Amino acid sequence: MIQAPPQQVFDVLADGWTYSDWVVGTVHVRDVDDAWPRVGTRLHHKAGPWPFSLQDASTVLACEPPHRLVLKAGLWPAGEATVVFTLEPVGDGATRVRLGEDFAAGPLRWVRTTLNDLVLHQRNKETLRRLSDIATRPEGGPVMRRLGPAARRRRVTRLPALRTACRTRRTGSHYDMERATGYPLR
Repeated sequence: MIQAPPQQVFDVLADGWTYSDWVVGTVHVRDVDDAWPRVGTRLHHKAGPWPFSLQDASTVLACEPPHRLVLKAGLWPAGEATVVFTLEPVGDGATRVRLGEDFAAGPLRWVRTTLNDLVLHQRNKETLRRLSDIATRPEGGPVMRRLGPAARRRRVTRLPALRTACRTRRTGSHYDMERATGYPLR
């Protein structure tokens, strides 16, 4: 259950640039088609830890805002999965989000075991927890409020660099973070 109305939750799904922030395993969003999440549009991503990460894309198969989004998530050579997000209003201002994921092609389709199902279930629980965190934070969180509207539109390509800068540079100065990300933070 997410304590936000369906449209607010769907707005996160409709912002392809945020996928690496909440989809467990997606480490970088390389590009998002301008019309995302219209049927047929693609989100180009990288998944898995470096140096073993794989580049692929996810394609929108169905989109019914603010209630349903169906994706074909590619992760070749491992395969591809059909992912279904269903959003259902519950009471005043809450949303029940159901996430269904089934391997549709490739080797992962034939390696289905109880252990794989358990791991996938735990991964999807964490994905929904992260989705909830983003959908319920005020105006995109403290970093996004400091950035202007143009920067917010292109935020994900630079946010991982900002996180790295915050973790690796112990000085914490605005100058270091600005230099690492290219964003003015004052």
